[in-house]
Amino acid sequence: QVQLVESGGGLVQAGGSLRLSCAASGRTFSLYSRGWFRQAPGKEREFVGTIDWLGRSTVIADSVKGRFTISRDFAKNTVYLQMNSLKPEDSAVYYCAATNLQLPTSASGYSTWGQGTQVTVSS
Repeated sequence: QVQLVESGGGLVQAGGSLRLSCAASGRTFSLYSRGWFRQAPGKEREFVGTIDWLGRSTVIADSVKGRFTISRDFAKNTVYLQMNSLKPEDSAVYYCAATNLQLPTSASGYSTWGQGTQVTVSS
C-alpha cells in the first residue's frame, strides 16, 4: 500500500513562493507518475502538473506554466512543487497523487492520494 504525505503549505503574500513536498512510502516500485492537483472551495479539483517516475518528463497546466515547476528526489522518494509568483487565485488545498499510468492530467487517472495541504495567498 502506497502512502503519500504532503507538506509545505501555508500563508504567503501575493508574489511570494512556496515549495510543497510529497513524500511516498510503502510499495513505491509500482509508481510511475506523481501529480499535483488543487481544489478551491466550491470548485472542482484542478490539474496542476505531473512528473514521470524518472523525472525526465513533466506536464504543467497552462494556468501555472512559467510559475510552477515539478521535480523529484529519488533518494528521498519525494516530489516537489515549486510555486513562484503566487497569486490569490492560487489559494486552494493542494493534493499529491500517484499512478502507474503515463503522465495523466485527469484526476481519474490517479489511484492514490495524499491528504492535502492548504495554500493561502493573500493580496
